[in-house]
Amino acid sequence: MDYDLVVVGAGVTGVATAYWARRAGLKVAVVERQSGAALETSFANGGQVSVSHAEPWANPGAPLKVLKWLSDPQAPLLFRPRLDYWQWRWIAKFLGECTPAAAKRNTVRIVQLGTYSRSALQAIRAQEQLEYSQRQLGILHFYRDQAEYDSAVPVAALMRDYGCDRRVLSADEVLKLEPAFKDSVKDIVGATYTPADESGDAKVFSQQLANVCEANGVEFLWNTEITRMQASAAGESVSSIDVIKQGRHEKLTARHFAVCLGSYSAPFLRPYGIKLAIYPAKGYSVTIPTNGVHTCPVVSLTDDEYKLVYSNLGTHLRVAGTAELSGYSRTLNYVRCKAIVDNVRKTFPNAGDFDAAQFWTGLRPATPSNVPYIGQSRFSNLWLNTGHGTLGWTMAAGSCSWIR
Repeated sequence: MDYDLVVVGAGVTGVATAYWARRAGLKVAVVERQSGAALETSFANGGQVSVSHAEPWANPGAPLKVLKWLSDPQAPLLFRPRLDYWQWRWIAKFLGECTPAAAKRNTVRIVQLGTYSRSALQAIRAQEQLEYSQRQLGILHFYRDQAEYDSAVPVAALMRDYGCDRRVLSADEVLKLEPAFKDSVKDIVGATYTPADESGDAKVFSQQLANVCEANGVEFLWNTEITRMQASAAGESVSSIDVIKQGRHEKLTARHFAVCLGSYSAPFLRPYGIKLAIYPAKGYSVTIPTNGVHTCPVVSLTDDEYKLVYSNLGTHLRVAGTAELSGYSRTLNYVRCKAIVDNVRKTFPNAGDFDAAQFWTGLRPATPSNVPYIGQSRFSNLWLNTGHGTLGWTMAAGSCSWIR
């Protein structure tokens, strides 16, 4: 069957791509190896729509921090060197993005895309009447280290200049905004607060949006593995993709194709001469039952010291963070899981039932600059929408302007 657009991947970015393509009147199919939408990287992420996280990992202070963290198994960033050319290539490019000029340029680009995308997400929610435990209470980014807090002030000012209202707060203002800090506010030196940012369950959002797409004519090919792309005779465009569905080999043809494969975009596209600087940054999350009786934070939070984000999902508290550059393994490291739980328990001792916490890990598709790949590839009809890193949900709804 011929399509106008075949989307490869049904995470939050792939589903959003399909949604806007169908809204534009295109005949759309989505190919996904899992049995439903958002069952990998989008499954149990931190739950934040966070334009305020626009400052990239690559900044002038990053190399020294990474060196300090190398010997700490509980560090926010854990680097496991491998005999992997693509890992070392990524690190070299990351170091190249750590200059002040590059960090400023990338921050501005991420703020602009994130602000636009947040508005697009809000428009989708209103249009489709989606419910996914969303909270429109902003994001509070708190600091325990005075130097880190002081360095955040000019970054917040830069973000305000480009449309992200990131305000600077004192410790007293933190407690007033989020009373759950009553047991730990003594350790906080200050914070920033972005009232327009949001939180919610990205998996539920993605699955509800996939249902909307399907009801409006998008065809989802679940449990379908893509095996290769076929180029045209002239080599200037993609003519088809080969897939395996329920043991049967099939060929899908379309006028256009979109790659939304997250961390797997890079290895998939290399044989076709497209070398993306995307490497998986394995992140962890802990989901803690609150049972409606515990004192957990209501405002979505970011803990700067431990690089953790908090999102209240009603019956559960989702806490996510850390990053491992260790290849494509999704094996849980329980030392790191325990470190997250210990940090949450220390900061919010009555947040929930810690003994019933559930652990998860997923692969964030990180670029050295934190800026994703969006737009046309070397093939005239092959489009990229991938490499969104920790801001996949934040950027997803607005990363499809090439369709709209």
